[in-house]
Amino acid sequence: MPQASPKGSEDLAGATVLQIIPSLDAGGAERTTIDIAGALVEAGGRALVASRGGRLVSELQARGGIWIPFPAGAKNPAAMAWNVGRLARLIRLERPAVVHARSRAPAWVALGAARLTGVPFMTTFHGAYGGTSALKLRYNSVMARGDVVIANSDYTRGLVTSLYPWAVPQVEVVHRGTDLRQFAPAAVAPARVQKLRSDWGVEVGDRVVLLAARLTSWKGHRVLIEAARLLKAAGLADTSFILAGDPQGRDRYAAELDAAVDDAGLRGVVKRVGHVADMPAAFLAASVVAVPSTKPEAFGRSAVEAQAMGTPVVVSDHGAVPETVLSVPRVAAEARTGWCVPPDDARALALAIGEALALGASARDGMARRAQAHVAEHFSLERMEGATLALYRDVIAGRRRAASTAPSPQAEKGAAAKP
Repeated sequence: MPQASPKGSEDLAGATVLQIIPSLDAGGAERTTIDIAGALVEAGGRALVASRGGRLVSELQARGGIWIPFPAGAKNPAAMAWNVGRLARLIRLERPAVVHARSRAPAWVALGAARLTGVPFMTTFHGAYGGTSALKLRYNSVMARGDVVIANSDYTRGLVTSLYPWAVPQVEVVHRGTDLRQFAPAAVAPARVQKLRSDWGVEVGDRVVLLAARLTSWKGHRVLIEAARLLKAAGLADTSFILAGDPQGRDRYAAELDAAVDDAGLRGVVKRVGHVADMPAAFLAASVVAVPSTKPEAFGRSAVEAQAMGTPVVVSDHGAVPETVLSVPRVAAEARTGWCVPPDDARALALAIGEALALGASARDGMARRAQAHVAEHFSLERMEGATLALYRDVIAGRRRAASTAPSPQAEKGAAAKP
């Protein structure tokens, strides 16, 4: 990772960076887009974001960024081809020093427009893109074609470099950053926590086990429901299991979760509460935060934010999430900040949650202090912003250019067609 210099560095004063992302709704990639735009403005630069819009547009504008309405989520090949010319005209008008793509479809558009205009091109892998077919791998390969390719974890870097070895010189790991001004216990008034507990229907004195994730099957909701059933059968009482997340149109899956709760006899114990805007208060309200993903995650923001609030975490031991948690056997028991358990193992999840809930006051306070120090050292917003702006400076100064060994899409297509 390049050495991060102060955000106010003069070499970014007056520089324009254009980020492109499908939408500006809730999500890690969207949140990172806003954070980097704000950091660039603070450094004296100009932050443009091309997107179809969303609930975070107002926050972008409040932080000095400029939203440019653009159909960045278009995946139809004809629409994407049209968008290349449209984005190239925008680049010639706004004259950004860097174009930074954060998703695959807009990245193809941005790559085409950057080549037409001669502007440096960057990407960020916010996810571990799947697919084993030649066509899918070629579609995903656009994210490895930047002059700089940011991977949001060591796990993601490993995937990128194994699939696209020609991109190794360009890949830099920049972990997702957490705003420790917001995610700090002292910054959350007790009334905010009390309001959430009341909204969730949690009884006074009850503990909360929280899973904060959008409602999609691989986030592990069913695993937590089964773990809750096992814990209740073992005598656990006075504990609510909260599923906080937006269905995002997955109404059928939401209904399946409700049925699973009823079948397990957990109505009133496991509760779906929808989207939660005040996540610092939500993590502070929780006695334990669970991240039981059944597929590997490329980063795992909830685990970091929960630790920043001093809340014990239990996570699936695959993907990038274990990078963010100090757990046995990677560290001694007295140095841990949480638990890592085998994925899709409700019994192991239940056991770890039970251990976390059983912590005494002194043990819990010690774990909270370790977790907060761990996040401050490795996953702060300032660290992410500084590293990203340092990469912008390198690209603008001409110190980073994509490797000439990167195959063209046409060459890849021809190679894939060979027997």
